[in-house]
Amino acid sequence: MGDPFLNYFALFLLIFVVVVLFYGIIAIHDIPYNIAKSRDHPHQDAIHAAGWVSLFTLHALWPFLWIWAMAYRPERGWGFSPHAPAAEPSPPLNVGELEDLKRRIAELESRDVESKRSKTIPERGSAENSEQESSKVTGG
Repeated sequence: MGDPFLNYFALFLLIFVVVVLFYGIIAIHDIPYNIAKSRDHPHQDAIHAAGWVSLFTLHALWPFLWIWAMAYRPERGWGFSPHAPAAEPSPPLNVGELEDLKRRIAELESRDVESKRSKTIPERGSAENSEQESSKVTGG
């Protein structure tokens, strides 16, 4: 039946290939997680879990996990632009203008309070007039 050494060598080679393929598939499925971990991705745990799910779906999700992991960088956030958007410069603070605005706001608030007081407190003559009007309507 042939040389026993060749039979054992073929068995060893078959087992070695199966183990290497098994390890290779697991190592490949973990690449998106390693990318997310190196980029400090906020969803790295979800990418890792989805990578394991992708193992059972014959790596159907794997390309999407790669894109998801690559789409984030801590220095620029999400997207593919080469640099972070520059923040708009704030206008220079004019202290005199700020004080003027504060004064105008206080003046408007005081007017508002005064107008509310005048509406809630009836005048002396208006109370008597309203009593006379109500007696005319009721016929008394």
